Amino acid sequence: MGPVVQNDDNNVRSPHPNRRRAPRLAGIRAAAAVLTLAAIATGCGGGVKGTGTGTGAGAGTGTRPAPGGQRPDRAAPPEAPAARALHTYASRLRAAQQARVAAAKRWGLRKVPLTPPAPPAHKPEITTREGFEVDDHEELGLPPVFTTVPTKDKVVFLTIDDGAEKDPAFLRMMSELHIPYTAFLSDYLIKEDYGYFKKMQAQGVVLNNHTLHHPYLPALSYARQKREICGMQDVVEKHYGKRPALFRPPYGNYNQDTLRAAKTCGVRYAPLWDEEVFVDHWEYREADQDLHPGDIVLSHFRGRGEWKGTMPDMVRKFLDKVTAEGYAVARLEDYL
Repeated sequence: MGPVVQNDDNNVRSPHPNRRRAPRLAGIRAAAAVLTLAAIATGCGGGVKGTGTGTGAGAGTGTRPAPGGQRPDRAAPPEAPAARALHTYASRLRAAQQARVAAAKRWGLRKVPLTPPAPPAHKPEITTREGFEVDDHEELGLPPVFTTVPTKDKVVFLTIDDGAEKDPAFLRMMSELHIPYTAFLSDYLIKEDYGYFKKMQAQGVVLNNHTLHHPYLPALSYARQKREICGMQDVVEKHYGKRPALFRPPYGNYNQDTLRAAKTCGVRYAPLWDEEVFVDHWEYREADQDLHPGDIVLSHFRGRGEWKGTMPDMVRKFLDKVTAEGYAVARLEDYL
């Protein structure tokens, strides 16, 4: 079954097992209708004809009535396997939703975050946004630069840059709320505590490339840009086991040498952003100053030293807005 979308009343409805004692087939058919297990229902029916709702003695049960039209005494049949499976699944959904409701309340959110749809079976085609190309971009096969993923799903993607702040409360919050995000890391900021980001990776977060030292890349030669980008690829592989496929240039600035170096280092995508969220406000690239399906949202690993709040404060600002506007938060890598 697909993911369950959060209802406004935060209730998850679950069917009750059929409480009628006699017609065993009716209980199976009810479960089969929900789980689309017609084959199971047919197998459990034992080839019996009828609906199981007849009123005559033995109707729809395959049991010959006793002399005098009386049915012999027998115990009620056990609950059908399909019904048991449905009941177990519904119980798990209910428990998971109750946990999300409790977590949203604990972290001070106005509403429970919406659950994103399943990742698309066919990934959207990612191309460079118009006006963001470099010379011979397509001819050289350079990584696409984009701010929004083309999708009709009402989702946005949270991306967080650099790695300066290492707040344990942020890890707990994102884990308890099950909010996906993507990290773009710079080695000079994370090397004091590689373990913090290892915990992040263990929660399913993909760790990507934001250069070794966060320089303004267009001011550097091709060789120096390559050292910054390929060097960070090496760091991520050494400490986290895999070379990143995503690279974000510091400050969002790049030139042809940047993308040529990134391609040489194994980078496939260069996502930028359409909005940026802080603890106390949002900033927008588009004139309409609104969210759109597939938008990439930027934030940073920051704390009270540079912000008027904490990373959980930033997440609260982010989630309250996207949830109120009917958006779920999806995992960027699932759409690439």
